[in-house]
Amino acid sequence: MARGKKGRALSGWLIVNKPAGITSSAVVNKVRWALDAQKAGHAGTLDPDATGVLAVALGEATKTVPYVTDALKCYRFMVRFGAATSTDDAAGEVIATSDLRPDDGAIAAALAAFRGAISQVPPQVSAVKVDGVRAYDLARAGEEMDLAARDLWVDKLELIARPDADHLEMEMICGKGGYVRAIARDLGAALGCLGHVAWLRREWSGPFVASQGVSLDDIDRMAKTRELESFIQPLEIGLHGLPELPCTVEGAARLRNGNPGQVLGHLDFGIEAWASLNGRAVAVGHYRGGELHPTRVFVRE
Repeated sequence: MARGKKGRALSGWLIVNKPAGITSSAVVNKVRWALDAQKAGHAGTLDPDATGVLAVALGEATKTVPYVTDALKCYRFMVRFGAATSTDDAAGEVIATSDLRPDDGAIAAALAAFRGAISQVPPQVSAVKVDGVRAYDLARAGEEMDLAARDLWVDKLELIARPDADHLEMEMICGKGGYVRAIARDLGAALGCLGHVAWLRREWSGPFVASQGVSLDDIDRMAKTRELESFIQPLEIGLHGLPELPCTVEGAARLRNGNPGQVLGHLDFGIEAWASLNGRAVAVGHYRGGELHPTRVFVRE
């Protein structure tokens, strides 16, 4: 006889205001324990020393994670001039130093090259896979890698404050796959003064905002209670970037079985959308002549 899954079949999003000093995976594990949830994942890794919004998907909401990770994200961070580190942040070993400090005009001129469509090489200590192994595991084993550059869209990169000659507080809004540590490293290199991230906070990610997140202390306090469940946001929020098409009862039944189903409304042929019945997501798929052809189906009790 097959064993039933442990935990409860919860579906939705719990937004955590992550503190420094804990990995994203550890946060997910704590949320899963606190809610006794069968399944959980997160949308976009934060480094252990980074803080801010970590969106934890529960149950069927894990199927919407790609739409949140593809969305724009906003980071506040501090660049420290004068030193390059092995991890491109304050946690790493200093590997080179410089006494040069650029003026504000030089900084403003250099920032232009980091906006729009850019290419960046991930940090050596990153989640990028090299022959199936995470780069951070290889780096911690002492291996130096030649990582390939990746494309990134930077919607905004602005100087917020310069408290002293050594530090810049900045804000960046970017697309999927951006490394703030690489921005700090490459900006320091472009200015000839070297640099790394002193601290980093993700203010928002897609529809989710850090200030509205639950703290780990509150998760511990409310663990295994209905109070914590009240903070779970609907699965549908993860689909905020896609158009919604209501469907018929018969269409919903067909979609849940993985078949094309009738939807109401009209889109251009091939557009990705989600079908809803009474406001609840039934499936994600592509619109084709009055029907949605499903690629993801949501099954909830």
